[in-house]
Amino acid sequence: MSELRLFYHEDGKLKISKNIDTLKKVDLKNLIWIDLNNVSEAIETELEQFLKIYIQEDEEIEEIEMSSRYIQTEDSIVANSNFLQDNYQMQPVSFIIKNGILVSVRDAELKSFNETIKKIFANTKSFPTRFHVLTALLETRVEYDADMIEEITEQITNLSKTLNTEDDLDQDILIQIKDLQEKVMIIRQNIVDKQRVVSNMLKCDFFPDELLPRLTMIIKDINSLFEYTRFGFDRLDYLQDTFSVW
Repeated sequence: MSELRLFYHEDGKLKISKNIDTLKKVDLKNLIWIDLNNVSEAIETELEQFLKIYIQEDEEIEEIEMSSRYIQTEDSIVANSNFLQDNYQMQPVSFIIKNGILVSVRDAELKSFNETIKKIFANTKSFPTRFHVLTALLETRVEYDADMIEEITEQITNLSKTLNTEDDLDQDILIQIKDLQEKVMIIRQNIVDKQRVVSNMLKCDFFPDELLPRLTMIIKDINSLFEYTRFGFDRLDYLQDTFSVW
């Protein structure tokens, strides 16, 4: 699905447009977020020329080197991150902040984006700038990470009960354990990625001071999630050892 969404303030209200021509009709000072979901190269090129920005190619967004995942200049930020989908596939996302506008670039539908949009329209006054939108996107993503960890923890608990009650265990149990180990590893990689991005934003000279406590809280939440993933690894290792003995 290809979709362009522009969010801007007008007459004290936050409005949304799916027409790129809106850029030429609104005061850019009132434009706070442009969300690009699998749009054409023609649209990306038009935006680059109009906003004087550079939208990275997919290969650049997916680059794993930290030096390529967060770039800051005197007046701009480019932050690349991975957002998990329900099937545990990583979806690369690029965030660009320049000239008072946030541009997000992705190629898939993401629940965390849709949930953030709901939050924005439910309480528009809490999102006066692009920095507030970006912070909310990261907060919402970490909330979903916590939900995924909770779901896996429940699966591990149920699997543990199976090992304790079944006399006839088969190879499927080991496959389930390995699958859960892989999922926990993917979530851990995902939250490490967020930790690095947010840590860099905390060092940004022009990030609003009022948002620094929220960024700090994201880091604290991520650290808590690390503990849950470590606990999950330990439980799965124990189950694997127990199964091997049986």
